Amino acid sequence: MALKGLDFLAPDKNPTVNVDHSILLYVESLSVAFDGFQAINDLNLYITDGELRCIIGPNGAGKTTMMDIITGKTAPDSGVVYFGQSIDLLQLDEPAIAQAGVGRKFQKPTVFEHLSVWHNLELAMAQKRNFWSLLHAKMTQEQRANIDEVLVLIGLKDQERKLAGTLSHGQKQWLEIGALLMQRPRLLLVDEPVAGMTHQEMDKTAELLRSLAGKHSVIVVEHDMEFVRNLSDGAKTVSVLHQGSILAEGTMTEVQNDDRVKQVYLGE
Repeated sequence: MALKGLDFLAPDKNPTVNVDHSILLYVESLSVAFDGFQAINDLNLYITDGELRCIIGPNGAGKTTMMDIITGKTAPDSGVVYFGQSIDLLQLDEPAIAQAGVGRKFQKPTVFEHLSVWHNLELAMAQKRNFWSLLHAKMTQEQRANIDEVLVLIGLKDQERKLAGTLSHGQKQWLEIGALLMQRPRLLLVDEPVAGMTHQEMDKTAELLRSLAGKHSVIVVEHDMEFVRNLSDGAKTVSVLHQGSILAEGTMTEVQNDDRVKQVYLGE
């Protein structure tokens, strides 16, 4: 399903994103409370450039709130979030964070169901978004080739003329990931990508996400332990979030054998 060596898929190397220390995302001393509930509690998280990181945790652990803060949807009470060493994400709004190179895929796929797969990717392409530029835009051969590359990567080349609404649930998830890739983000946040998928679709999704590591940093938030085990071949580190902070980090084997994780996550 996935191809390697596609130069177009490399993210924009924004010169203001300083990764001299190989860290792309810094989350330090992050806290936020809602009506007395401590959703995030002194959270520290560091993602290296090109890393695939899995984050697991029970419901209410703070996973969604963490992503909301990173992408500018929620403001924290305290702490810092830096993209590289030079971009303070807490000083930017959601569109500016996306433009800086942070892409987010929500759990429920959001595609233009009455447009073809091809046109979904065309609309998502990184370009000027004002009315006149879209009205008069003509696709170049390079842009067409870029869409073809993404179609092959996400396994939808044979469905490119189909309406997005006719795709299976898993195919819609892949199309949304493809739409994000058209914007060439440096960091992708992927929320529970395999919810509702068949086992075959889960395997293809794991292959796709593993293939993105190296060109992109990818944070996968997931409940399905079988899928995380599948991904762990490409993810050297699994982080366990509990009550708004990191409970444990390590390989999948180390996390599974951690008594604290067994107690709060696995119910043992």
